[in-house]
This record gives sequence, structure tokens and C-alpha cells, in this order.
Amino acid sequence: MGSNGNIYQDINESSGDYGVKSANVEGRSCLRLCVSAGGRHGMTSNSAVHELLECPVCLSIMHPPIHQCPNGHTICVVCKSKVQNSCPICRQELGNIRCLALEKVAESIELPCKYHYLGCQDIFPYHSRLRHEENCKFRGYNCPYAGTECFVTGDIPSLVAHLKADHNVDMHDGSTFNHRYVKPNPHEIENATWMLTIFNCYGYQFCLHFEAFHLGMAPVYMTFLRFMGDENDASKFSYSLEVGANGRKLKWQGVPRSIRDSHKTVRDSLDGLIITRNIALFFSGGDRKELKLKVAGRIWREQS
Repeated sequence: MGSNGNIYQDINESSGDYGVKSANVEGRSCLRLCVSAGGRHGMTSNSAVHELLECPVCLSIMHPPIHQCPNGHTICVVCKSKVQNSCPICRQELGNIRCLALEKVAESIELPCKYHYLGCQDIFPYHSRLRHEENCKFRGYNCPYAGTECFVTGDIPSLVAHLKADHNVDMHDGSTFNHRYVKPNPHEIENATWMLTIFNCYGYQFCLHFEAFHLGMAPVYMTFLRFMGDENDASKFSYSLEVGANGRKLKWQGVPRSIRDSHKTVRDSLDGLIITRNIALFFSGGDRKELKLKVAGRIWREQS
């Protein structure tokens, strides 16, 4: 589907209100007094400390800077910017009063990773926790669909369901494919045009992208594969793509990029099969007025 109304036909030939909340959607975090500097497994509960550090608006555990109103009600720095400087408990003006005592408490405890509800069992001192969460293997993935801006995040099973239900992405089983991309007027390439197909094989999902854009002044088509999972698992696989006709052939072989890398990052790095428009039309045959580009490919697991 094109971003400006352009459509590629994929013919499959392959085998508001910031008041006080009453519940925490992701589940309440557990705390305990800090006894070490590293992350560790398991959590124990301290409800009194938890209630002391829980932001009354977002219900997350507060960390420095922690602000308070003249009556002593506290709020996290993120929510302070959302409540128009008015305390959500007593409606007094918040100002810029810091709760230094509570900040010291926050720095002396261990916290579970915020992705514990997705499976992470590690707990960390406050500062280590933030560094861990930036690269936690359990953190959600961004939606890999590139045709429209999508802000959905989640684990892989939920993203697969989202792609199918909300983006109408084609799903195919198997590690080999042979797709034909058809476009009536290939001379009109204003902006990038995207198409996405998902392949299920080896117990994982792979995203096949096909798009058209200008590389400098030259109109090109590009196709590449992304892996729905982390980089370590992506490196266990390889893939090949090829286009050809009239006794000529172009081939690409590479390693699928994890969807941790954004679509734009992969595209701008040119990590895929790139075909100039003239070559694409040559492979299409006929009078060169219609794109009929057949892309064949294969995915395989590398021997460990």
C-alpha cells in the first residue's frame, strides 16, 4: 500500500484527565531495601515503601526529582508537567518544591524492571534499573509496519495479531517465496511506497519489505527482510533475494535485521536488494509501461 495512494499488487506465487488513578494496569511494582549493586532474580514486597513512592497519577514508582505540594503530597516529574502545576490531591499549587527525603529513600531501594509483567525477573538499584530497561530483552517491540505511522508496541505474538487485524498484512507459512509486484505507472515515484508480508518459519516471523523511493535523484526499488525478535536470534538466520528475466539476474544475500532497528534505519543503510527503475522495467518486459517484478527468496537457519 502506498503512502500517496500508490498501490502495489502482491501476487503470491509461493509455497486528557490527569486525576488520581485507582488501579495500575501493568500491576504494582515490588520493592526491597538495596543490598547490592547488581541485578538479581526475584522480588519481595514492601507495601509501605511502595505506597510511599507510588505516584498518585500514573501509579508508577517515583524517582528523583520528586516534587511535592505545600501540604506534602508528592508527584513524579513526568506527571507534574501534565497537571498544570496543580496538586491532584488537594489542588494546591505545586511550585518547585522537591521532596529530598523521599528522593533519598528512592535511591536506597531496589526496583523490579518495569517489564516484569512481560517476563523480566531482575531487580536493580534505581540508577542501574534505568540503564537495564533501555536494553532489556523483554521490552516491547515497535510495530514493524511502515506504510503509516503506528505507535503500537508489544511482544511478538501481540504484534503479529495486530499486523493481521489492523494492517491487513498477508501472512504466509514457509521459508521460500516467489512474489510478483505489479504497479500500473512505475514512472510516478513521489515518496516511499511500502508493502509488507509476514513469513512464519522455523518458529519465528520474518517481515519482507518492498518499496519504491528516490535514492538521491534516482528512482529505485528496494526489498529487504527483518526478523521479529532480538538481534542475537536474527543473527542465526540468513536470506537471499533475487530478481531476473531475459537471462539476467540480480541476487542479494544477507542477514535479516531485527525489528529493534527501525524500518528507516534499515532502509537508509541500504541493507537489502536495490533495483534501479530502468533495470526493474527491463526485467518486467513488455513496453516498460508497467512494473511486473518477480522477487524470489529463501530463508534458512545457519549451522551453529
